[in-house]
Amino acid sequence: MPRLIVFNSVTLDGYFTAKNGDPSWAHRQSDPEWDEFVEQNASGGGVLVFGRITYEMMKSFWPTPAALEQFPVVAERMNSLPKVVFSRTLDHADWQNTKLLKGDLVSEIRKLKEGPGEDMAIMGSGSVVSQLAQEGLIDEFQMVINPIVLGEGRTMFDGVKKKLGMRHTKTRTFGNGNVLLCYEPAS
Repeated sequence: MPRLIVFNSVTLDGYFTAKNGDPSWAHRQSDPEWDEFVEQNASGGGVLVFGRITYEMMKSFWPTPAALEQFPVVAERMNSLPKVVFSRTLDHADWQNTKLLKGDLVSEIRKLKEGPGEDMAIMGSGSVVSQLAQEGLIDEFQMVINPIVLGEGRTMFDGVKKKLGMRHTKTRTFGNGNVLLCYEPAS
């Protein structure tokens, strides 16, 4: 059965996106160790899962010549990996290897998790994360804490209405100040 993993950057004050939706703060702290980690993670398989807003943001960058020049390994993987976008408003999804799903998010993810296939990773997509977390459908949360405070923004758990216990599984600190924290839902 495929696992569903969340991989998101978060600020010290808990936001995964600035108030205006801008996530660029998460890409300012580079160093060789961090760059190698990003490339290694991009080299894995799986299915990328997005909500409409994150899908449109990713689609506007990764297929471009700038992305291929600046981040060739990551861009190649982002473009070639299978992708699923959940949207009630999109008419079609034309980024390479993308499937548009318009049905109920929770039901569709349950079907994907019960069937054969590779693990799935959600990047960004806070409303998707919060809905699926409440339903117990996320198997692992990988959060990269960035050494920055925004003061305001959105958490990836906006809208969660019940307490979600977590169990810490792994920590890794990088030279640029980023800290990877991994959690699984507590049983």
